[in-house]
Amino acid sequence: MNAHAMYNEVETVDPDGLVAANANLVKRIAFHLMNRLPPSVQAEDLIQAGMIGLLEAARHYDPSQGASFETYAGIRVRGAMLDEIRRSDWTPRSVHRKSREAAEVLREIEQSTGRDAKDAIVAEKLGLDLSAYHVILTESTAAHIFSFDQPDEHTGETLTLPQSDEATPSESVEYLSFRDALAESIKNLPERESLVMSLYYDEDLNLREIGDILGVSESRVCQIHGQALVRLKARLAEWTQR
Repeated sequence: MNAHAMYNEVETVDPDGLVAANANLVKRIAFHLMNRLPPSVQAEDLIQAGMIGLLEAARHYDPSQGASFETYAGIRVRGAMLDEIRRSDWTPRSVHRKSREAAEVLREIEQSTGRDAKDAIVAEKLGLDLSAYHVILTESTAAHIFSFDQPDEHTGETLTLPQSDEATPSESVEYLSFRDALAESIKNLPERESLVMSLYYDEDLNLREIGDILGVSESRVCQIHGQALVRLKARLAEWTQR
């Protein structure tokens, strides 16, 4: 076999073989996401969307680009699942509305005082008792899938940005600017909120595991996480309102 023939053999991609060999990847990603979603989201829906993403990945995979197929497919599969969640949007509009109202009030408080707004003060400004405000925070956590790479474009919760492979140069600059602003906002969260965000998104721990580390209940971690999301929405309002 000459060198040219060997090269072609190495570079040949069998899409059907890639799909068959990586079907379990779809299930792993689906059940991983399920830990962060409301009970109303069905694993079967995520798996179906993920399989479509896997098929697309197999058709478009180019081994000469250097990335392994599993790495490339994982991104496409997760993106397909998130797109399905956003299209369906199981969350009632009232949850998004209350979350936006809380973010607006929190922003007003922080702008006027120059300090981190406390739960009790935000609740008072909203005309709610603290327990009712904590329900809003819990619902915000259940409704929201927070992602640096794929902001939610359908609920009004985060900035609409193009996918990286479709972005124009100016859109890419805007995208990078948003990521910088987001990273800075997370860094400047109150200490406990910043820690929860880091453990949840960077260390990939679930709410119960974070509660064990912090010595608080899972429901309290959910509230802290929700407060962090509301605070980020407030601090990134100049992006989300564009």
